[in-house]
Amino acid sequence: MAQQIFGNPSLKFNNEIPSGKTVWTSPSNIALIKYWGKKPVQIPMNPSISLTLKKSVTTTSIEFQPATNGFDLTFYFENQRNEVFEDKTKKFFLSLTALFPFIEQLQFKIHSSNSFPHSAGIASSASGMSALALGLCDIEKTYFNTLDEKSFYQKASYVARLGSGSACRSVYGGVVLWGKDDLVPNSSDLYGTPVNQLIHPEFLHFQDTILLVDAGQKKVSSRAGHALMETNPFAQTRFAQARQHLKELMSILKHGDLDRFIQLVELEALTLHAMMMTSSPYYLLLKPNTLAILDKIFQFRDETKTPVCFTLDAGPNVHLLYPENEKQIVRQFIESELKKHINENGLIHDQVGDGPKKIEK
Repeated sequence: MAQQIFGNPSLKFNNEIPSGKTVWTSPSNIALIKYWGKKPVQIPMNPSISLTLKKSVTTTSIEFQPATNGFDLTFYFENQRNEVFEDKTKKFFLSLTALFPFIEQLQFKIHSSNSFPHSAGIASSASGMSALALGLCDIEKTYFNTLDEKSFYQKASYVARLGSGSACRSVYGGVVLWGKDDLVPNSSDLYGTPVNQLIHPEFLHFQDTILLVDAGQKKVSSRAGHALMETNPFAQTRFAQARQHLKELMSILKHGDLDRFIQLVELEALTLHAMMMTSSPYYLLLKPNTLAILDKIFQFRDETKTPVCFTLDAGPNVHLLYPENEKQIVRQFIESELKKHINENGLIHDQVGDGPKKIEK
């Protein structure tokens, strides 16, 4: 079905093959309802919903020219040729030739950089893969004129998902759902769906301060963690819980209920890590400083009644979420109590953003 929607065998240059360049900046995102466990071809076992970030972005330029000896690709990360990323991106591009047949006619030079440290606990695969997908769709739109605005972003989200599941949510700004759910018409397992029209405005200006406890590589990759859900004895209960939590969160986000938001978002974060600890083999990504930060958040919230909460990705670092009008008191709390538990230069102040942007010449 997706192939029928997005595939197009006529997307080949017939005569002169062009040279050009497209540059996109695409953001990371932080999931509130977590996706953990998937079917083949990056199909989620449960829907997820996320906040698109504003400042934590990947900027990727794709230069292309006629391929004189067949498809080829070089990849530069932070201005240094990176053979690991190069090999991964070559395989990714070649897997997309049914969707973009012109890939085989071109030679690519890709330059990519992050506004945040790589492997810092921010979803760099989400921002990176979405930037690549947007660039390829931009080439299609520019030279074949087959995509209107809606189909452009749907296809980019679909393609980004094939590279990294959560990347499909980074193609849109604000609050984004990924996964088929009856609450949102036209939602899909194949691409993300923005739901900003259903959201209280307060959440569209939410702050996210990222506390980097450990910027090292994870002991267990997300890909391996997803695979372990196939034998996790609590997996089916977790998938059902996530679907129920999504229904609750959609109501919370619509009505601006901060107390319920805090409870549900923190429960989702802890459940994600509970799945890791109950896998076989089990593993633990939280660090002592992670737990110290969480404990101080609980204490601060109890004492001040400030509506601040945490969420976690598949790693030890903490995302501190709070309304824009609480910025001053929360950041004072961060400076006085939390900075001692994080890496040097391990503080990133971010917020909900508007989504990716094309960088014009």
